[in-house]
Amino acid sequence: MPLTKLEREVITDSMLKIQSIQASLNQIDETKLLDGEEIHSCLKSANNSFRAALKAGFPQKKQTKR
Repeated sequence: MPLTKLEREVITDSMLKIQSIQASLNQIDETKLLDGEEIHSCLKSANNSFRAALKAGFPQKKQTKR
C-alpha cells in the first residue's frame, strides 16, 4: 500500500533526525559512550528501516507492453 505524502514526510523527517544524531555522535570519542557501538548499530538499523519503508511505500508504476 502506498504511503501518503504526510507519511513520507514524517518518515523522512525521522530519518533526517537519526542522521543528525549519527553525525553528532561522530564528534564524540566512542570510548566515552556507554555501549557506543550498540548505539551506532541501532541508529544505522533504524535509518535503513526508514529508507526501506520509503522505497516500499512508493506506488509502483505499471509497465506498458510494447
